[in-house]
Amino acid sequence: MDRIKIEGRLEMGVRRFGRVNWLGVRTLAAREVMRFMAVWQQTIFAPLMTAALFVLVFALALGRGRGEIMGLPYLEFLGPGILMMTVIQNSFANTSSSITSAKVQGNIVDTLMPPLSAGELLAGYLCGSVARAGLVAAVIGTGMVIVTGAGIAHPLWAVTFVLLAALMLGGLGILAGILAQKFDQMAAITNFIITPLSFLSGTFYSVQSLPEPFRSLSHWNPIFYLIDGARFGVTGVSDAPPLRGLVVCVLVVAAILMLAWRWLDSGFRMKP
Repeated sequence: MDRIKIEGRLEMGVRRFGRVNWLGVRTLAAREVMRFMAVWQQTIFAPLMTAALFVLVFALALGRGRGEIMGLPYLEFLGPGILMMTVIQNSFANTSSSITSAKVQGNIVDTLMPPLSAGELLAGYLCGSVARAGLVAAVIGTGMVIVTGAGIAHPLWAVTFVLLAALMLGGLGILAGILAQKFDQMAAITNFIITPLSFLSGTFYSVQSLPEPFRSLSHWNPIFYLIDGARFGVTGVSDAPPLRGLVVCVLVVAAILMLAWRWLDSGFRMKP
């Protein structure tokens, strides 16, 4: 965009890119993808190893001889939860680490100066989260099908909830990256908010087995609906009605992305 003088005042000129700066969005999205692919051993391989360790510990050691849960063998019940927990953690880490690193290193200006609107910045960052989440989900999902020998009951539902998880946690990662001024603050958000919410959401157990009031409180956790929806997509069974989970997740995603857009648009904690 150019600045032009109108009656002695500097005004923003007409955008040369149309309504959407597609080139800028593609460039930012490509940067986000290349950023995590450049260290794939840490961003892709390490989460896969962590997921495999969870399966070994919970299914082979603690789950040996354990009865069915919700009519499913424990390994089949566990698989979707492990998949979604990995997707959640990677989606959040992708956007939060990108923004926090740029702020700490002082190069966030390289992202703010180009002619990108708040919506275009939001879309570019989220593309990186969706790409990373999709790659991790595809690899873990393939391994899950091979290990359990069971197929995907409702593929469209499973893909939908993986996408919603990438958008929800990618948006939360943007909010956390904007709030955090140093890595210690980001670590606190991850350790005291994101990790407990993902672990206490039915990943390793059915919430129906919880006593009150913990059973009811679990239904206030939006991540519970992500994991429960993915479990329905993979196995065909769920703790809560999948349509309710879909509505809750869509509303939460819309609220998070609206807030993230607002903060990016105002430059909150991003611009000096």
